[in-house]
Amino acid sequence: MNYSKYFNVFVIFGLIVSIDSVKNKSKKNIGSSATSSTSQSPGCFCKLFGEVDDCTCKIDSLESLNNLQVYPRLDSLLARNFFRYVKVNLMKECPFWADDSKCAMKNCAVKTCTAEQLPYGLKNADGECNKYAKEAQPESPRTAPPGEKDEDCSEPRGDLGYLNTTISKESEEAFKDWTKYDDAQETFCELDDDTSPNMQYVDLLLNPERYTGYKGESPHRIWNSIYKENCFKPAEQSGYNSQSLTDLCLEKRVFYRMISGLHASINIHLSHQYLFPASTCYGIETWGPNNDEFQSRFDHEKTDGRGPQWLKNLYFTYLVELRALEKAAPYLEQEDYFTGDDEEDVSLKKGIKDLLRVIKEFPNHFDESRLFRGNKKEAKALKQEFREHFRNISRIMDCVGCDKCKLWGKIQVQGMGTALKILFSGDGMGPQSTVSAGSKRKFQLRRTEIVSLFNAFGRLSSSIHAVEEFRRRLS
Repeated sequence: MNYSKYFNVFVIFGLIVSIDSVKNKSKKNIGSSATSSTSQSPGCFCKLFGEVDDCTCKIDSLESLNNLQVYPRLDSLLARNFFRYVKVNLMKECPFWADDSKCAMKNCAVKTCTAEQLPYGLKNADGECNKYAKEAQPESPRTAPPGEKDEDCSEPRGDLGYLNTTISKESEEAFKDWTKYDDAQETFCELDDDTSPNMQYVDLLLNPERYTGYKGESPHRIWNSIYKENCFKPAEQSGYNSQSLTDLCLEKRVFYRMISGLHASINIHLSHQYLFPASTCYGIETWGPNNDEFQSRFDHEKTDGRGPQWLKNLYFTYLVELRALEKAAPYLEQEDYFTGDDEEDVSLKKGIKDLLRVIKEFPNHFDESRLFRGNKKEAKALKQEFREHFRNISRIMDCVGCDKCKLWGKIQVQGMGTALKILFSGDGMGPQSTVSAGSKRKFQLRRTEIVSLFNAFGRLSSSIHAVEEFRRRLS
């Protein structure tokens, strides 16, 4: 018998089996990596595939649009003077409960200044102080408030939660011209009162949204109030831990998903810019991505299966605000983006037109014409309820105990409100409708609204960009 012949057959057969086994194993790994949908370990990203809920847009096409085209353009634009300075009132009292939830850490407070320290261009008519320090110095050491000793650390610190209200001399002078320019324009909606002595300009580049240590009962009460009292949800559900939306109509699902997406975006920022404290007094505190923090907020097992859906809602919120920018493109393309620097203004306007071109070329926008259909009387009442709920949420932002968190919360809620205002305005609702710049008597955006709209969308854009980074880090 020719044993060598049979031996060769067995060897070949063994090689074939081994190769097939490797192929099958490879395919299995690729599949689980792409969708993270295995039954054993769903992870955080198990729902980030297919279409965005209540939309026809694919998640992968949205990620491609954002990460490759929108994010780099928007990141550059938001560093320009028109968008980096925002005027905001952080001193409003909480209208819903006693304001007993201020951040306990000393670096969460905003330092005040005297009238003598304040440049002429930013003083009120009565000479009162608006809480500005001298010249912008991002790396300057912290100075202790009156009555408090400086810490022993002499090295510059990261200032946990500290709200830096310093601005440059050049910007201070420009603000006088900005105010005159805004006053000459028609206003449309009621925002923070510009005449309030508590209004202040803040440089957003000196106050990035990141982890401040603000946690516990206070932020939980904020979000619980937003969801429980202001989001459209089935009556038997409470708080923000519900999962089923099947009993809600489209309009109420839209409202809930937008708020949930905003919540997810903020949690992503806190995880992506997490504080890693110094090991010694003279060490350096650093901010960076924290995988464990991200997983604790979005992992399937650690959130009772809800985290991946919260993450998916981010993409829905992004689509809604993306559509608002597309609809308002004719209006935004005609804006001057006035800062008093002609060269800067022309350059910024060119960059915005380029961003809007990319947005308009995207084929799968959110269709707002699907909202508020049917009986006109019922649709009008539902739209009014929509607005009242959102106004209430904007008021809840004044209850946030951390000034930096309040700052970014107000900006993002105001930006979302501006997006809704755009979607419900113009020459109609639907893919072909726009907001025209030629009829400002019917529609008007103030600088505050435009700045908030772009910065809020920038936060969503950076969140989706960060999701891709976390996906790589956790793969």
